[in-house]
Amino acid sequence: MTFREQLRGTGVALVTPFQKDFSVDYNALGKVIDFVIEGGVNYVVTLGTTGETPTLSKEEKKQIALFTYDKVAGRVPVVTGIGGNNTAELIEELGTFPLDKAVAVLSASPYYSKPSQEGLFQHYKALAAASPKPILLYNVPGRTGRNLTAATTVRLAREVKNIAGIKEASGDMAQCMEILRDCPAEFLVVSGDDALAMPQIACGMQGVISVAANSFPKDFAEMVRVALNGDFKAAKALNDKLIEGYELLFAENNPAGVKAAMAELGLIGNYLRLPVVPLSEGLHGKVKAYLAK
Repeated sequence: MTFREQLRGTGVALVTPFQKDFSVDYNALGKVIDFVIEGGVNYVVTLGTTGETPTLSKEEKKQIALFTYDKVAGRVPVVTGIGGNNTAELIEELGTFPLDKAVAVLSASPYYSKPSQEGLFQHYKALAAASPKPILLYNVPGRTGRNLTAATTVRLAREVKNIAGIKEASGDMAQCMEILRDCPAEFLVVSGDDALAMPQIACGMQGVISVAANSFPKDFAEMVRVALNGDFKAAKALNDKLIEGYELLFAENNPAGVKAAMAELGLIGNYLRLPVVPLSEGLHGKVKAYLAK
């Protein structure tokens, strides 16, 4: 099975459940992993930004990754998130972090520093050289403050051997289509926007790394599956059901929205580490009403 085939379909960026004292709730994490795999997702992503990684210690990240590998136990592939804006520190982390059971490393582009396109290219080139696993670029300019342009993505795809794909979350459909037109055929392009995943699959993307699939894995994974099979009528019917859900999950903050939904489903406690706080009471009520429907 090629790398592109392994990560085709729905990946889920796992939340990190916490207990009331804000320690990691491994019992709940195990429940979430079973819930999404049984719901039909194709792979899981541990330590993505939805997992509140900026608030996790290095030791917590290591333990979460090891727990996830053991709990998944080969049922689906696991992608591990390692990203940040200190290139030298990330190179060191790639050399020491437990990655033997991961199929790839998802690396969000550097935040806050606002490097030039050449700086972004050199950052990813250095990570690719240091990584024991293929690198998935992660472009999310709404959070990082800098867009990884189509031209830079294509250059990385063509020139840097260990860069195998991208999670594209710019929300710019024209940019997405340029990437799909110009990247090598074996380069994996997946959506990072739940609400745009269906039209992006229609443009040629191979799936999505999803937040919503934490709380609605069955409907979401099925929507992606039928869209990838070219049945956009069925995909639209499922997506129409989920549109309100996407809006509610992202109305205030991610992962506050998805954690509220998962708490209502009895999967986790509704605890987040500062600076992220739980949803406001009014919005939480809307999430509850949506799930009841």
